[in-house]
Amino acid sequence: MRDAEGALIAAGTGVDELMRRAGYGAADYVWRLAGGRAVTVLCGPGNNGGDGYVIAEAIRERGGEVAVIAAADPATVAAKNARAAYRGQVVESGGQRSGVLVDCLFGTGLTRPLGAEHLALLRDLAATHASRVAVDLPSGIEADLGLVLNQGLPDYHLTIALGAWKLAHFLMPAGATMGALRLVRIGVEPAGGSARVVSRPRFAAPSAMAHKYTRGLLGIVSGAMPGAALLAARAAHGAGTGYVKLLSPDTASAPAELVVDTAPLADVLSDARFSALLVGPGLGRRGGARERLVLALAEPIPAVLDADALVLLAPRHLTERAAPLIATPHEGELLALERAFDLDGAGSKVERAVALAAASRMVVVAKGADTVIAAPDGRIACAPRASAWLSTAGTGDVLAGTIASRLACGSEPFDAACEGVWLHGEAARRCPVPFTAAQLAEAIARAYAVCL
Repeated sequence: MRDAEGALIAAGTGVDELMRRAGYGAADYVWRLAGGRAVTVLCGPGNNGGDGYVIAEAIRERGGEVAVIAAADPATVAAKNARAAYRGQVVESGGQRSGVLVDCLFGTGLTRPLGAEHLALLRDLAATHASRVAVDLPSGIEADLGLVLNQGLPDYHLTIALGAWKLAHFLMPAGATMGALRLVRIGVEPAGGSARVVSRPRFAAPSAMAHKYTRGLLGIVSGAMPGAALLAARAAHGAGTGYVKLLSPDTASAPAELVVDTAPLADVLSDARFSALLVGPGLGRRGGARERLVLALAEPIPAVLDADALVLLAPRHLTERAAPLIATPHEGELLALERAFDLDGAGSKVERAVALAAASRMVVVAKGADTVIAAPDGRIACAPRASAWLSTAGTGDVLAGTIASRLACGSEPFDAACEGVWLHGEAARRCPVPFTAAQLAEAIARAYAVCL
C-alpha cells in the first residue's frame, strides 16, 4: 500500500488529495448506514484520524448530525490539514452517544496493542453506539498477519477499506470482527507481488462442436470410503467438466450418471484422454491407498490432492513429477505437509501457504474459515469470507471436486483453484441453512450458471 501510494504521490497527487478521496468515499457508506442517525467519529493522531476528520466534514456538509472525539492531537501534516478544514463539533468522550460510531483511531501500520486509555475509550464508545464502522481496519488489528492485538476489542457492522484490500480483511481471527466489507478506490494501482482477492470467474457455454472429451475428462481415484469421492464427483459435474469417471474397486452406491471403472488403476490411467485427476476423497490410508496415490502421481496428468492423499504424500513422490499439482489442505493437513517438507510452520497463513507452495511446487489452497491460495511462482489470492455453515463434514470433498473440475476444463492451476473456491463459496450462499455437503454439491451448478 505504501508503494502504491508512493507511486501516486510521485506522479503529482498530494497526500491531502488522497485523504480527501478516501474520506469522502468512506463518508458515502457512513451516510447510508446512518440513515439520518447521529454520527460520532473517533479520530487518532495519524492519517487514519485525518480520514476521520474528512468523513466528519463530509457528513456535516450533507446536513448530518456529526461530532468528532479527538483521542489525540493530529500528528501528521495531512491530519492537521484535515482537522483545520473540519467545521463541525469536537466533543469530550464522556457520555457521548449516537447511532453510528466511526472508528478512525488507528488503521494500517499498527503493530502493538492499544494503550489502556485508548482501549477503554474505544470500548466505551462501542458500547454506547448501535452501529459501528471501522475505517480501513478496526483499531487494534495487525494489517499483514490478521492478528487481534488486544483482548476485548469491539466487533463492527461494516469495515471500509481505503485504496486497496489488506490481508487482515480476509485472515482470521481479525476478519471475524469486521462485519461487511466495502472498498473505497482512491486511484492506487497494484504494486508488485501484491495478493489478489478471489472474484467471480467468467465462463462460456460449450461450443457447438463440443463433446464430453473436449469439455474435459476428470478421473477421481477412490479407495476404501467411496462416499467422499461421490460427493466430489457430484460437485465436479456441476463445475463444467464434460465427463467424470470414478476410478474405484467398488461400484456400490454410484449414481447412474457416474461411470465407475473398476479395472486396475495402472491400466485405467493409460488412457491419454484424461484431462485431470483428483486423488484423496475416499482414498483411505490403509491397504493399497499409498500405491494408488503413487500410481496417479506417476502419470503426466494435472491433479488435485486432497484429504488422505495429503497425509500419505511425501516429497519423494514428487521427485520426477512435472505435471501441475494442486493441494487443498485444511489446518491439520497443512501441518502434516509442513512436517513432510521440513517447514517450520511459522508466520501467518499466507506466509505458510507461500512457503509450502515454493517447497512442494504445488498450488496450495489452505482452506478454512479464511482460505488462502498460493502458487509456486509467488502469486497469492485470498478468498472473501464464506458462509460459516460450510463448517460441516464433506464440504471439503465438494471443494476438491469443484477445483478438479475446473482443472479438467483446462484452467491454469492457480486459476482453477481460484475458480473452484469462488464457486464453492457462492454455492454455499445459495443453499438453505443449515445444509449438508450433498446439498452444497448440488448447488455448484447454480453457482456456475452465475458465471456464464
